[in-house]
Formats: sequence, C-alpha cells, structure tokens
Amino acid sequence: MTYTNRKLYRSRNGMLLGICQGIADWRDMPVSVVRLIFIIICLATAVAPCLILYLVAGFFIPLEPRGYSREHRRSTMDDIKDQFDDLKSRVNRMEDEATGDKESDWDKRFHNGK
Repeated sequence: MTYTNRKLYRSRNGMLLGICQGIADWRDMPVSVVRLIFIIICLATAVAPCLILYLVAGFFIPLEPRGYSREHRRSTMDDIKDQFDDLKSRVNRMEDEATGDKESDWDKRFHNGK
C-alpha cells in the first residue's frame, strides 16, 4: 500500500491530544494497535521521556483541518475503485467485441468448411 499524499495530523476524535488516532489514520491501522505499541514502548523504556515526547508531538503535529476525516478518504478511495472497476469492465467488453466477433467468425468459417 502506498501512502502518497497522506499527511500526519492530530485527530479531532482522539482521546488525548489525538496523536495515536492521527498516526492510526495516517498509516491506516487500528488505533488500538498504535496505542498498544506506545504503551509497550513506554513500559520498555522510561515512562517520563515517552510522555514528554508525546506532549512535544502534540505541540508540533498539526491538528487535522475541518472536514478532513478517515471516512471521507475511504469513500473517495471507494469511488475511485468503483470507477476503475467500471472502466475495466468496459475495456473488457470492448476487447471482446473487437476480438471475439472476428474469432467466432473465423471459427464459423473453419467449421463450415469441414
């Protein structure tokens, strides 16, 4: 999966500053996994530096713009996928019409001759 044109924002729907939710949206992951990873890192290292880093990230990571949401991005991707599937089926029909009729015509000629 490519992550082009995705920016990291703090989520407006997050629990504490929206950082874990923002990271989860940015990388299209469940937020519970991001929170669990953060807790494991805090417990494996010193808790205080992790919390300070979290607060610093909350200061530097911008808040998501109004109207920006994961659901909106998904619906846009679903629309693009639907358009792609529609174009693919249209191209397949065009190929069938262009090649299928000629092949069936040659098959008819070949079998009628024997």
